[in-house]
Amino acid sequence: MQKSNIYLIGFMGTGKSTVGPILANSIGYDFFDLDKVIENKTTLNISEIFSKYGEDYFRKIETETLFELVENYKNVVIALGGGTIKIEENFNLIKKTGYIINIYADLDTLVERLSRKKTRPLLLDENGELLPKDKLKEKIQRLLSERQPIYQKADFHVKSEPKLGVTVDKVIKIIEEKIFNGKN
Repeated sequence: MQKSNIYLIGFMGTGKSTVGPILANSIGYDFFDLDKVIENKTTLNISEIFSKYGEDYFRKIETETLFELVENYKNVVIALGGGTIKIEENFNLIKKTGYIINIYADLDTLVERLSRKKTRPLLLDENGELLPKDKLKEKIQRLLSERQPIYQKADFHVKSEPKLGVTVDKVIKIIEEKIFNGKN
């Protein structure tokens, strides 16, 4: 099985869903946002799946959907959910079939970006409300710490920090150079 796909991994709010379609268009690939595919497949949004069925059920559907995409499509860019690669079977699949790019941002940038969204089930309290900023920062830090060892296994890493001049266009240019010009 040859590597023909590009997988964008990283924590929620790093820009995978923003970078993905632009990158795909730039290189002539199709694009899939795994969360959007799951929402279309289940006719529920991610928050509804989490609240009705729990995270374990969501991870099961996520794995099934990822395997279906990989089986049916080649030369695609797929933006994965922040926790998709927590499951070893998923990580092994993407490692075998494509290039893994970890898009990341500083903790304060993530807190700022994610403090404006109530669509991230893991960042909500028991009442479905977004955690206050101090608790949000703690939760993001904890989740990042859990996932960081897996994110580090990516083929390469690109920081997404528009405030530092690393815009979406710059992120795409870096990815294209690393994959197609072999500049690892």
